[in-house]
Amino acid sequence: MAHLELQDLKQSYGTHVVVNGVSFRVETGSIACLLGPSGCGKTTLLRCIAGFEPVAAGEIHLEGKLVSRAGYALPPEKRRIGMVFQDYALFPHLTIAGNIAFGLGATPNNERAARVTQLLETVGLAGQGEKFPHELSGGQQQRVSLARALAPKPELILLDEPFSNLDVDLRERLSHEVREILKREGMTAVLVTHDQNEAFAMADEIGVMDEGRIQQWDTPYNLYHQPANRFVADFVGQGVFLPGQVISAHEVEVELGTLHSALPLECSQGCMACGKECGVDVLLRPDDIIHDDRSTLQAEVVHKAFRGADILYSLRLVSGVRVLSLVPSHHNHALGEKIGIRLDVDHVVAFKTPTRQFASGSGPKVVPVTFRA
Repeated sequence: MAHLELQDLKQSYGTHVVVNGVSFRVETGSIACLLGPSGCGKTTLLRCIAGFEPVAAGEIHLEGKLVSRAGYALPPEKRRIGMVFQDYALFPHLTIAGNIAFGLGATPNNERAARVTQLLETVGLAGQGEKFPHELSGGQQQRVSLARALAPKPELILLDEPFSNLDVDLRERLSHEVREILKREGMTAVLVTHDQNEAFAMADEIGVMDEGRIQQWDTPYNLYHQPANRFVADFVGQGVFLPGQVISAHEVEVELGTLHSALPLECSQGCMACGKECGVDVLLRPDDIIHDDRSTLQAEVVHKAFRGADILYSLRLVSGVRVLSLVPSHHNHALGEKIGIRLDVDHVVAFKTPTRQFASGSGPKVVPVTFRA
C-alpha cells in the first residue's frame, strides 16, 4: 500500500484548470518532489494534499484512508501532516524550543522536553533552544521549521519551496542535510520546487509538472538521461537539440557525426522502408561533447561561464548551430578561438522533428526516439 496516493486529481479556480488529472504514488519512507516552472500547479497540488484546498475531482489517500474527494475533505489538522514553509513561519516571540514544542499540544512536559532536545540534536542545533528566531541564520531557522514539523511525528511532511530564500551555496548544503534528517527519521515527504538541483539533491522520485499535468514521474537519473518528451528534456538539465537524419534502422546522422544505435530507431520503420526522410532532433548535453585537441572537428568559442572546476562553453558549429560543452577549467580558451571537440554519448535521446509530416501518419506529434550509442 502506498503511503500517499493521488488518483486523477483535478482542481480549478473558476474556469481556470490548475491541476488536471494528476495521479502518482509515494511509498513509505520515500522523498518525492514536484518540480516545474511557476504556475504549473505544483503548489496548488501540495495545498490539496495538505487539505488547504478542496479538490474538484479525483481522490487523495493517505495511508490507505480517503482524505479528499469532490465534496469531502478531511480537515488539515486531522491529516497528521507536517508543513515546512518557504518563509519559515516561526513565532518571533517564542524561543527555538518553544517553536519546536508548539505542535505537541497536551503532551506531558517531560515528554515534550525530551522530544525538543532530541530534535535540536537531529537538526544540528543542540544547546540553542533558548535563543529566539532572529538570533539564528536563515539556514538555522529553516532547520527549526523542519524540527517543528517533525515534532508531533506526522505521517507525511510537505515542503513548499523551503530553500528559495537562501543563497545558492547554503541552499545546496541544506538540501542534503534535510534529506539526511528525513531519512534518519524514516519520514515520507513531498517537496515542491522549481529548482532542479534541489530536486536532484533531495528526492528519490520526481514528478515534472507543466500546465497542471505530470509530464514524467521518474528517478532523477531517468529524467536526465531518458526524458519522456521535449518539455522534460528542455526543463531538466542543460542541453540543445541538434538536427539529425535517420539513415538506417540503427544509425542517425548529425553534424558532429553518426550515432550508432543498439536499439531500433522507431521512426526508421515508418520512413526508411518507404524511402522517405526521417528528421529527428537529437538532445546533446554539455557532457556529451568532449574537448579534444587531437580532434579535426572544430567549433568556435562564443561564450564561456567559469564555474570553478569547470567551464561551460557555448560553441558555434560550422552550420551556425550552437552547442554546449563542459570542460575542465584548466582548458581556458578565448572567445573566438576554435577548439577540437568530439562526441562521447552514453545516452542519446531524439525526437521526431515536430514540423514535418511522416509516412507513418504521426504528423507533428512529438514521439520520443531513445537509443544508446
